[in-house]
Order: sequence, then structure tokens, then C-alpha cells
Amino acid sequence: MDLRLDGKVALVTGASRGIGRAVSERFAEAGARVMLSARKAPDLEEAAAAMVGSGAEVDVFPANAGDPDAAEACVAATLSRFGALDVLVNNAATNPYFGRTVDIDRPRAEKTLSVNLEGVLAWTQCAWRAAMEAGGGTVVNVASIGGLSVEPGIGWYNVTKAALVHLTRQLAWELGPAVRVNAVAPGLVRTDFARALWEDHGDRVASRLPLRRIGAPDDVARVVLFLASDAASWMTGTTVVVDGGAMSSPSGGT
Repeated sequence: MDLRLDGKVALVTGASRGIGRAVSERFAEAGARVMLSARKAPDLEEAAAAMVGSGAEVDVFPANAGDPDAAEACVAATLSRFGALDVLVNNAATNPYFGRTVDIDRPRAEKTLSVNLEGVLAWTQCAWRAAMEAGGGTVVNVASIGGLSVEPGIGWYNVTKAALVHLTRQLAWELGPAVRVNAVAPGLVRTDFARALWEDHGDRVASRLPLRRIGAPDDVARVVLFLASDAASWMTGTTVVVDGGAMSSPSGGT
């Protein structure tokens, strides 16, 4: 299947590394012009430079995904730079707390919620109002299989991802037919963000998966590209699990 985004403009949050960077690279290879956004300008510039070296048309805009004003400014910059906004990938996330959900302090609970859920809503609102209400488009949210299950240590993070799965369905209903809204729910992927979950026991986790390996960022990026492309033109409101079979394992792959 030839998945193309020729003539499309995409905005990807959390794009400087991991899944977000892989998505941006896949989009550029598929013919899209891409605005990369993340908090740290040097990391963005490095990612963009590598893509430009491969012939991609990209730009960068540093922004905190949990700041609605930054979201509005980034969307405006995308329209100014590329003249359109067709695809939004809400990939940025945070997880500042590890422990029992009942013990989480309010500042870290609120920070997680502001980026993982409220931030997604803010970026989608900005994209809708500035471009997609009139011109249509596609939104892909990066959730997690944690939002579909229960596990120790990252319970509050998983609660925000469970809410994101429902927000995806809600927005799909409200924004259709002009805009399709879908999500991916990755399992354990080798990213810096998830390093604590795989660095010391990745082989043990992989041994319990039907496919016997934990994921790479590009495993998720290829599914995001599919959802953003016309190949998924009759899909909205769905969450695609990309987890090496973890959710089908008796132990959930952990």
C-alpha cells in the first residue's frame, strides 16, 4: 500500500525525538510539509536539520504542549509558513510521577492532565478554528495501551490516556464529516520517554510478547501515517493498538 500525503501540511507535537520524530520523518517521506514542535529548540533544530538533509520541507516551532497560548501561536506559525494545516498529531505527553495513584500530589497530577488531555483538546481546538473547520483535516492522538488496562506505578498517566481514548471518540463525533479523529495506543516502545520501563528488563518484557520484541518508534509512526492518509478515509473515532501483541497476552505483556 502506497501511503502518501502529497500536498498536505502536518503539525506534530513532541516531534524532536521518539515517536514524534519518527512520525515527522514518515510524513515528510510521504510528501507532506511538516511543522515540528516540542519544548526544546536545540533538539528540534537537530531533528529538522537531519530531515532537511534528506530533502524534506520542514520548519520548527518550540512550544509547551500544555500551554494553550503556545498551541495557538504554533498553529498560526504553521499557517503562516505553509499556508494550510491538514494533519495534526497530538503526540506530546508527560509523566512526572511514578507510584500509587492514591498518593499523587496535586501539582504533578495537574501537570500530567494539562499536557496529556487538556493540551490535546487545546491543540485540536486551535487547529479546528484556524483551518480544519473550513478546510477539513485529520487528527491523530497518541494514547497508550495503559489507557486500556491497569498497571502499577503509572496509574495516573494511564488515567489521562484512557480519557484521551474517549476524547478521541467524542471529537470524532463532533467534528465529522470535515475532520477524522483517531488514536494509536502503543505498547512499550524504545524511547527516552519510556526508558525506565525497558532499559533494564526489555528482554524480559519482549519474551512475553507474541512478537518477541518491544516496539521501535517507527512501528507506531507507520500506523499514524496510515491513519493520516486517505487509505483510512472511512475510519474515525477508533483507537488502533500497536503493541506487539501485549494486550492479547495473559499477563498483558509485562
